[in-house]
This record gives sequence, structure tokens and C-alpha cells, in this order.
Amino acid sequence: MTDTTKAQILDVARRAVHTEMLALKHLEETLGGEFATAVEMILSARGKCIVTGMGKSGLVGRKIAATLASTGTPSFFLHPGEAFHGDLGMISKEDVVLALSYSGETDEILKIVPFIHTNGNKLVSMTGNAESALAKNSDVHLDVSVREEACILHLAPTSSTTAQIALGDALAVSLMQMRGFTSIDFARLHPGGSLGRRLLMTVGNVMRRHDLPVVAPDCPAAEMIHAISKGGLGLIVVADGDRIEGIVTDGDVRRAMERRRSDFFGICASDIATPNPKTISADEKLIEAEKMMTRNKVTSLLVTDPAGKLQGVIQIYDIKL
Repeated sequence: MTDTTKAQILDVARRAVHTEMLALKHLEETLGGEFATAVEMILSARGKCIVTGMGKSGLVGRKIAATLASTGTPSFFLHPGEAFHGDLGMISKEDVVLALSYSGETDEILKIVPFIHTNGNKLVSMTGNAESALAKNSDVHLDVSVREEACILHLAPTSSTTAQIALGDALAVSLMQMRGFTSIDFARLHPGGSLGRRLLMTVGNVMRRHDLPVVAPDCPAAEMIHAISKGGLGLIVVADGDRIEGIVTDGDVRRAMERRRSDFFGICASDIATPNPKTISADEKLIEAEKMMTRNKVTSLLVTDPAGKLQGVIQIYDIKL
């Protein structure tokens, strides 16, 4: 591939991105009261938000429904063709319907509009034509019109689908805000993900609590090295009875060896221990342990009870499984 060809490819790509950026800018500028009304309508509904659409709008609709459902607004996608052949029974009287059709004239969507009205459902439409049949037969119309598609033929849905996705995300985020949806709520709906794990599980769930590498302050250098190796945590806890005096990491040992050289084996744990190590309660969430480690630039925390007695050790590797 020649440099000229690469330049042509990048030029087309940048024009496409720029065209879609302009579409989003237009959407931002034209967003108004109808959007707020749609949010209030979905928020006050006793049922779900049913999303429907055909073709590319249908694919976007699936994404919007998934985003709504994962951020606190019960929702699912209903294929309009299947709806017209029996799946309309999935719509209850308490639901709000969000219909996507850029033209506003999609036959499969228009066929189910009479049912939506007679069933008593509120209808929110997302189209690029405020004068379309769908827009005029909706309780709320959301305008996603774009000046041009990013497609080089100005035919394939590109800028328009980007605008639909952005407006769907705006709906989800606005509803999250109105519901007071928190990171804990998000974690409950995503328990299998990394974020869900960090937000729901506690330090006590994952900390190392058995065979902790604890040594006395007068532990000699040779025994320190043995304890660090045997413990498998890259550190030892220096304690005088139940009182924690500090920690010694393998890095502390290496630096002491370089600095003290032949005198190294004459030192003890208290000589190189870091006093007042960072501690955390076993009841804290993993996300708080991660924040503390990041803030203090450490990879391990000692887990203590209210009296300061050692209960375990948690490391960054335990959090980022």
C-alpha cells in the first residue's frame, strides 16, 4: 500500500468521523423540552420501556434497550415484525413504547401504532422527520435528523444511527440521574463483571488470613529473607505481640543489601521496617481498598480489626482478578 493510498483512506475516514461529529453537535443544540418530557414519561411509567425498530434502527434499538435495562430502567427490545404476528402480548398496559424509525414511515412500525394507542400505552418516537406519520401519531417525538450521512453516497445509515445511539444514551443517563442510580446499583446488575466484583465484595472476602508472614522486631536478616520467601506475599509484617510495628517488603530487603553490603546480615527487622503501614477494615469494599492503594502508591494493605489487631493482608492482585 502506497503512502498516497494510506492518505486517501485516512482522509475518507476523518471526513466520516467529522460528519458524525457535526451530527452530534446538531443534536446537542436542538435537544429541548420534548426530551425532558420523554424522560419524565418513562420515569413515571409503572411498567417497562419497550423499544422497537426495524433494520439499522432495530439494531440501535436493541442497544438502547440493553443500556436502559442495565442502568435501572426495565426494558427489552420487541421486533415490530414479530409483534404484528403475536408478540404484541408482551406489551402490558403500564409500559411506554419507544419506537425508532429515521424516516418515520417504516411500515412494520406503523402497523403496530393502532394497538399501542388502543392498549393505552404512551408512545415516544425517535425519527428524523417531524412531519412523518410516526412522529405525528406519537405522544412525544424526539428529533434525530442529520444534515447528511457519513456514507460517501449519503445513503447508508451512519450519522443518523450515531445520533440515535447518542440520544438513547442520553435517555439512559438522564433516567439514571432522576432515579438516583448509584454505582452499587450498577454492580448489582453486573455481578459477574470486574466492577461488580469490586463494588460488592469486601476485603474480608478475598484477603489472605492464614499463615501470615509475621516476625518479631528483632528477627535477623537471614530469617527475614526466609519468611518473605515462605510467605509468598513479597512482604513480612513486623509485630510485637498483637501490636503492629511495621512491614518489610522484598524491595526493602534488596535496598538494605545494596546499602549495607557486608553489614546486611547484622541487621534486624526493626532496622528497615516501614512504620505505620496502611491498614483497612475487612468490612470495606474492594473498590475502597483499590482507591487506598492507588492514593498511597502501595500494592498491599494490612487488614486489621477495630483494636488494630492483624486479621489479614490484601494485595492489588486479589482485587484485579
